[in-house]
Order: sequence, then C-alpha cells, then structure tokens
Amino acid sequence: MPEHRYRTVPVEQTTMPAGIPYIVGNEAAERFSFYGMKAVLAVFMTRFLVDAAGQPDVMTEAEASGWIHHFVMFVYFFPIVGAFFSDWLFGKYRTILWLSLVYCLGHGVLALMDLQTGLDQRTLLWWGLAFIAIGAGGIKPCVSSHVGDQFGRANEHLLPRIFSWFYFSINLGAAASTLLTPILRDRLGPSWAFGVPGILMALATFVFWLGRNKFVHVPPSGNRLFAETFSRDGLRAIGNLIPLYLLITMFWALFDQTASRWVLQAENMNRNLFGYELTADQIQAANPLMIMILIPLFSYGIYPLLGKFFTVTPLRKIGMGIFITLPAFALPAWIQSQIDAGQTPHIGWQILSYLIITSAEVMVSITSLEFSYTQAPNKMKSFIMGLYLLSIALGNLFTASVNDLIANAEKSGTPLLQGASYYWFFTGCAAIAAVLYLVWAPFYRGKTFIQSDRETPEPEQQPG
Repeated sequence: MPEHRYRTVPVEQTTMPAGIPYIVGNEAAERFSFYGMKAVLAVFMTRFLVDAAGQPDVMTEAEASGWIHHFVMFVYFFPIVGAFFSDWLFGKYRTILWLSLVYCLGHGVLALMDLQTGLDQRTLLWWGLAFIAIGAGGIKPCVSSHVGDQFGRANEHLLPRIFSWFYFSINLGAAASTLLTPILRDRLGPSWAFGVPGILMALATFVFWLGRNKFVHVPPSGNRLFAETFSRDGLRAIGNLIPLYLLITMFWALFDQTASRWVLQAENMNRNLFGYELTADQIQAANPLMIMILIPLFSYGIYPLLGKFFTVTPLRKIGMGIFITLPAFALPAWIQSQIDAGQTPHIGWQILSYLIITSAEVMVSITSLEFSYTQAPNKMKSFIMGLYLLSIALGNLFTASVNDLIANAEKSGTPLLQGASYYWFFTGCAAIAAVLYLVWAPFYRGKTFIQSDRETPEPEQQPG
C-alpha cells in the first residue's frame, strides 16, 4: 500500500502570546519618550535656544525645520543598520536591549540643557539627537518584527489585531507626552522637558528586560542571512516592495511636517479651544488622540463597509490613504494664505487637517507595517522592516533638503516658497506620487511568509 502523508493543520488559537504585554508596555513608554522629546523641538529651537554664554541663539523656521527633518531622516535610516546586525549576528532581543541603552544616553545629554556644561545648546542638541537617532532608529525594525515573531500559523489570524494594538500603544504614549512635555518646558525649563522622556525610556528598557523569559526568541541567521537575502524569494521580495516604499515616501514627507511646519503655523493661529489656551506644540496631540479612535473605527466600521462594495486589500488601503493625504495638506495651504493676509484663523481648521492626515496614516502606515512583515521571507523580517522605514527617511530627507534650500535662499536675500506656496508645493508633489501609485499597484505580485512556515509558500496575488 502506498504511504500517504497529510499536512497537519494547526489548531486555531485565540489567546495572545505571553510576551505581547511586555512588548506593548515597552512600546508605550518608549513612544512617550520619543514623541515627548520631539514635540517640543520646533518651539524650543525657534524661541528658547541659547548659546554657551546664555545669549539667544534661536533658529529661523526653515533652519529649525531642516534640523528636525534631518533628525527624523536619521531615525529612519538607522533601522536598516539595526535590522542587518539583528538578523545577522545579535538577534532581535539583544539588539533592542543594547540600543535602548544608547537611546537613554541621548535623552541624558538633552537633559543637560539648563546646566552649566560649558557647551552651547546647539552642541548638546546635536549630540543628544545623534544618540537618540542611533538608538531609536536601530531598534525600530526589530521591535515590530519581534511582535510578529511571537505568532505562528495557529494564531496568525490575530496579527492584524495585535499590530493595531501595537500602534494604539504607540499613540497612547505619544498623546500623553505631547500634552505634558510643553507644560514641563514652560514651567520647569528645557531640562525637565527633555529629562522626563528619558526617565520613560529607562522604564521602557526595564519592562522589555522583564519579558526576556516570555518572548519567542528567533535566533540570528548568521551567514545564512546573505544566502537568503540573495535567494530567489529574498530578491523577489525586495524587488516587489521597493517600488511601494518609494511611492509612499511622499506621504511621509508631508506627514512628518506635523512636528515642524504645522507647529510653527499654529503659533500664528487662535489656539483657544473650549476656553483653554493650547500651546502650539500641544496641538500635535491631536494626531495620537485621533488615531486611537480611528483605528477601531476603520477596523470595525469603515473597512467592513467598504468590503461590501469591493475587496479591501492592503494595497487598496494604502492607495486610498495616499490620495486622502492631498486635502490634508491643501487645507494648511489655505490656512497659511489667511495668515499671510493678516488674519488669525482658528486652530479648529488645523485640527480638521489632523483628522484627514490621521485617517491617511491609518491606511498607509499601519497597513504598510503589517504588509511588510507578511511579505518578508522568514530570515529577513527585520531587514525588510528596515527597508520600509527607509521610505520615512527618504521622505524626511526630501523635506529637509527643501527647507535647506529655503534657508540658504533667505540668507542670500532671494526668498523661496514663502507662505502658502510652501504647502502647495508639497501638495503637488504628493499628487504626482498618488498618480504613479495608481499605475503601479495593479501589477504587484507577492508571497506571504509566516515565521513558523518551513515550506515555501505559494504565490499570492495582491490586487491593486
């Protein structure tokens, strides 16, 4: 009698892996530290910065925007470095733990702002942001792929839910810190505004260490990483995903200006909301607060509703998000035209812009994160996450370069992209990217890889 072999079908599990609470708790505290520090940068640079002698040394709007977007660019460049060493030599757990200590060092340097160190604040700012960029950037792809590593075929259906909660924890930490750190800066000074996020980063590192015996630890690949990266599946995954990452670059070029140009625009608006005068940098809390509402709204309301009319694939979600980004930046262009005309528009208009761009973020960012993990071969999860995060780096490099050109033009006495024209320029760039996405998306073909799989998965079509 011939021998028959049957593939074992895993029993579906409904409970979350034991390590997930430690990862989510770590992420909430780490995001508090990052967004709390980032929230106060624009106003600190343009209003509070002093030299070693204590004399004002503030930056122009274009100069401050350039600094911020160069910093964010490096935050999203270092993931590819962290991912490479994680997958090759150290594994995700050790990479996250060690780089978290570098991250804490960066916060510690920023906390020296009000102390007599003999250094001017620009020097402290440079070194602090450099350490944070290395630490925060290096752990980024490892944390998100470490989440996915906790799942196998039996509970893979829980992945979309946990990635949503993972994103929820990010924004819970971001909302709390964005509201708190401007108050700390105004009442206690810059050292407290930068120091408290450092304390939270130390807490995040401790929580992650506590979960060390609860995690599923996927060992590094060693030299096998190179073989898999240049295998047929590895090269195909990279080739499939790079066009997507290039096309969403412009989304990030617009989105991350909520921490720079939008903050500086809010300085010239009526910020009285329900009888409370908000600071310009506190308005940024609108994004994380809204996303905590919009994540379940999209997951349980909007996506199921759209599913009655067409198949809601990851690529279609991303495409819709890219197009929704356009009015999110056209509205600040209109706001700026009112400011240029001597008026003081109400902050409610900018909050509406936040609602639109946060909706786009749900479709583009969360979906791209989950999609990247599933499309990456098993030994390349962190590396592919690093490639995805490079799209954010490129978007910020574009924005930083534009602001550098503006700053140099101002110094030479030939103003460039002043007022509302600045916002219209970026809206036009995003419109070009959106049209190109429509052309590319229908041709995408990919595979889905889950960490517990041993066999090569069958090709899957991802309709655009």
